[in-house]
Amino acid sequence: MTTAVQHFLDSFMDLSESEKHELVVEILRRTVRSDMPPLSDDDLVLSAETLFLDLDRVEARNEEF
Repeated sequence: MTTAVQHFLDSFMDLSESEKHELVVEILRRTVRSDMPPLSDDDLVLSAETLFLDLDRVEARNEEF
């Protein structure tokens, strides 16, 4: 992940829930209209793996408290 993307995600977390929703809707709307190629199976698997590993870390942290 690039520094710019990480900064964007960090900024996203500072938004209110309604602002997050508004941003997600707009990103999805723009993504649907773009000419981006479809994700490969490998891309999807890697994204899912990253997501589940992050979820495991969050759950482990929550169990500590």
